Amino acid sequence: MSAFTPDKIESDRRLLELLSQNFGNISAAATEIINLEAILNLPKGTEHFIADIHGEAEAFLHILKNASGNIKRKVNELFSTSMREEDIRQLCSLIYYPGRKLALVRNTEADIENFYKITLHQLIKVLQEVSSKYSRSKVRKSLPKEFAYIIEELLHESPYEENKQLYYNRIIETIISTGQAEECIRAISHVIQRLSIDQLHLLGDIYDRGDGAHIVMDTLLKYKDLDIQWGNHDVLWMGAACGNECCIANVLRVSLRYGNMATLEDGYGINLVPLATFAMETYGDDKCDLFMPKGDPDGALTDKNKNLIAKMHKAISIIQFKLEGQMIARHPEWKMDDRRLLHKINYDNGTIDIDNVNYPLLDTYFPTIDPKDPYKLTREEKQLMEKLLHSFSVSDKLKRHISVFFSHGSLYTVCNSNLLFHASIPLNADGSLKEVEVNGVSYSGRELLMQTEMMLRSAYNTDATEEERRNACDYYLYAWCGPDSPLFDKSKMATFERYLIADKKTHHEEKGHYYHLRSDEKVCDMILNAFGVTGEHRHIINGHVPVKVKILSKQTAS
Repeated sequence: MSAFTPDKIESDRRLLELLSQNFGNISAAATEIINLEAILNLPKGTEHFIADIHGEAEAFLHILKNASGNIKRKVNELFSTSMREEDIRQLCSLIYYPGRKLALVRNTEADIENFYKITLHQLIKVLQEVSSKYSRSKVRKSLPKEFAYIIEELLHESPYEENKQLYYNRIIETIISTGQAEECIRAISHVIQRLSIDQLHLLGDIYDRGDGAHIVMDTLLKYKDLDIQWGNHDVLWMGAACGNECCIANVLRVSLRYGNMATLEDGYGINLVPLATFAMETYGDDKCDLFMPKGDPDGALTDKNKNLIAKMHKAISIIQFKLEGQMIARHPEWKMDDRRLLHKINYDNGTIDIDNVNYPLLDTYFPTIDPKDPYKLTREEKQLMEKLLHSFSVSDKLKRHISVFFSHGSLYTVCNSNLLFHASIPLNADGSLKEVEVNGVSYSGRELLMQTEMMLRSAYNTDATEEERRNACDYYLYAWCGPDSPLFDKSKMATFERYLIADKKTHHEEKGHYYHLRSDEKVCDMILNAFGVTGEHRHIINGHVPVKVKILSKQTAS
């Protein structure tokens, strides 16, 4: 029986009449339907998954420029039989870094016009290949305005078609004769980069450790097709931006630990002078050896700088332990009382009692801690935190960057039969979904991540009550390091122990069951079913993986 029955035709006509109210008329509505149906039948664009950037802006930008090797594969497919390997490498280098490469070529190439002509022909061929998956409309939107018409003409004409050969070649010659060759090469290279990645998926932890998180975020502000799955380091900065003092202290501590103040000072204008002043006044005679910065690959930090950073590092760490103790005491439902350790210190003999075992402390100089009330901030510490809180709250650039996490981000995403999240889906030992309390109600699986996300979003919700916003703001600390947080899912974050106790048994952070069961196919299928992920080739894709970065010298780095 034909699908085009009178009833079906009448139903479609009524639907078109309704759609015509938004598109102007029935013909315009029908045209849009035809266009969308055609797009659905195009090949799937290239998806790019990146996790745990951790402020490494240079590496991130390089990955975007070469599309993780995808551009080189395309160039090889096109020219492997007609170009030498060295020439292919040079062409790829030009596509990745057109400005730098053109500057070098300009000083070494004897026949620069011939170079421009050959290069433009090659680039158009590469662009034709990487744009073949997309509609003309999408490609057109990716073209820079100043060269849109020219590139589109070259893109859809062939230099080998007899009737158009002179036309095509004349366009190339005119680009060169009018002095626009280099600008056009740059423009085409950037379009190739952009179209080599259809959808960018960032699986969390853009912030911390490296010194360029703000540069990464500036890049993402200009990027159209992306989604972000929040990482625990990201929510730490989100919490700092909404005024969570524990998150602010943690952000500062991590930055100082890695000797990285660029994102704070250069990126967001956070004033660290009050912290430096307080640290020198409080710990001026203390060497603070345990708090020396870990990162300085280029040897840029002098001994004086390192000593100051170490004092600032210790100062904010002690403040962090105090603030976290206060917040955890306010939220017994988090079941994190084991992270309140300052009252377990014997300040007379320099030991700490953890699980009925006494451990000697590696550092016993704590001039700001009152043993009778160890979690109370001194007057100077309170004043310092007020200044730091103000500095974070007035940073417009930080606000713009954090807004990207809300406009393009979430705790999880389902895309093309893939379940994307940063760290974990809390599980019981038998592989079943674990129930976790959020705001007084227990949830598991997809509902847990949805409720956790709603809780975190409500800290920025102006319609919420002051108490709701305060609880949500506090919850950023739990999201960062809570034992059942989907962003962390470990027994504890052993910051205190790693800094101040030599015995490595105390450093152990027991991972949640997800980390041990994620290679079990049945468990993965159960999780995918729980999140409604369908498809023959469905996957779980998550980040939160340990990353070791090797710094190459400038002489050996390629």
